[in-house]
Amino acid sequence: MSKKKFTTIYCLSLVIPLLLLIFPLFSLGNRSTPFIVGLPFSVFWVIAWIIVTFLIVLVMYSLDPDKDEEEVQ
Repeated sequence: MSKKKFTTIYCLSLVIPLLLLIFPLFSLGNRSTPFIVGLPFSVFWVIAWIIVTFLIVLVMYSLDPDKDEEEVQ
């Protein structure tokens, strides 16, 4: 995979969770009535997307074409 394609996929995969955490898309999860693990749904929504973002970063790091290259100085 080329560096440009990887960078594009990386940025898009992180923008989607970001958009789901900010207004107006946060209104999809902005409820308090269903409690999940003792938390209101809106708090669970934020925590869930933070965990998903972390997992995306881990996967993208493992796919990074430049991570195994050593710098020559």
